[in-house]
Amino acid sequence: MESTLWYPYTQMKQLGELPKMKGGQGVNMHLADGRTLIDGISSWWSVIHGYNHPKLNAALTDQLEQFAHVMLGGITHAPALQLADTLVGITPEGLNHVFFSDSGSIGVEVALKMAIQYWKNKGIHGKTRLVSLKNGYHGDTFKAMEVSDDSDFSHAFSEVLHRGYLLDIPTGGFEASANEIQPAVAALEALLKAKQNELAAFILEPIVQCAGGFHIYAPLYLQAARELCHKYEVLLIFDEVATGFGRTGKLFAAEHARVTPDIMVLGKALTAGYMGHAATLATTEVYNSFLGDDRSKALMHGPTFMANALACSVALKGIQILEEENYLEKISGIEAIIRREFDAIHSDAVTHKRIIGAIGALELKDAAMLNGFKAFAMDQGAWLRPIGNVVYVMPAYIIAEAELVKLIAVIRAWLTRV
Repeated sequence: MESTLWYPYTQMKQLGELPKMKGGQGVNMHLADGRTLIDGISSWWSVIHGYNHPKLNAALTDQLEQFAHVMLGGITHAPALQLADTLVGITPEGLNHVFFSDSGSIGVEVALKMAIQYWKNKGIHGKTRLVSLKNGYHGDTFKAMEVSDDSDFSHAFSEVLHRGYLLDIPTGGFEASANEIQPAVAALEALLKAKQNELAAFILEPIVQCAGGFHIYAPLYLQAARELCHKYEVLLIFDEVATGFGRTGKLFAAEHARVTPDIMVLGKALTAGYMGHAATLATTEVYNSFLGDDRSKALMHGPTFMANALACSVALKGIQILEEENYLEKISGIEAIIRREFDAIHSDAVTHKRIIGAIGALELKDAAMLNGFKAFAMDQGAWLRPIGNVVYVMPAYIIAEAELVKLIAVIRAWLTRV
């Protein structure tokens, strides 16, 4: 069937009939055909407060009655100023300046532009190459693709992408010792030392690579990366688009390592899934390099909808809810349930179990083992979408224990069929 609507990550020739959502409440998705599904992935990890949240709805309505949007060029407004101040207050110390954009991928583009121009503004030329981690994913725009490591997203553009350097993540998981991560640290230092005159920045998803397979690594590696990037004069960028706002059990994944990157990117849960918005935060050292007597040093980037007043208003209310309703305790409870339920899964098909915060992922031997799983899950009342050979849960933080148990029971039932 020919479609006027072009869907993401889809071979449109093979597109079948899609479920149609007509309403949502809490973690429940109400479909036009009468079915209700428990959302196990919080709409690509963004709807952390659930659907149709009354306080978020009210925040949008209140702002809408004043104005929906005004460009940030040459004029400002209270929601943007308040959100910038709030983000500076809750992110790692030293990230004192906020640049808004309209999606996580664009937030990454802004971060990479900041990093490359930083060196040029300081009069240091040639530092334009980038370092990232294997299996990492940072978005679908061009510079974001260059630092990502997934050919599914970028193979069509391989001839025009200017790739940087890719490094292995450390082995041993979250609790890895200094000895276990040493090979990865040594590889990082060797690269930074050899290529420091051409390297602008090292970008990585702190603690867990989400779209790349949910690989989890130790905070010790982030500490080493912070030290080495400072030593060899390479900026450190944390992409917290997926990991920010509590997903790993800390408000930001950087807090596991107690380090501050030079630049941090936020998105997804920033606006609780209500609309696209992102923030790229920078230290005063980075910010000051863009100051001068003419426009040549300015950051010449300006999305039309950056700091949209509705997006800023819903973000402010979402952060307030996180703080006032003890969401980190909720996330700790979610992690405990996932660990308990995953412990009860015994299947030869599963090669790895990965759990941190409100993330639970099972890696299977082969992606073909998940053929038909999405339809099966829907028949069981669950909305779950595997990534490659990994099936996972990343629910809204308001999910009840019985709902989370049901989601994992659906996965367990599928594994008995494999």
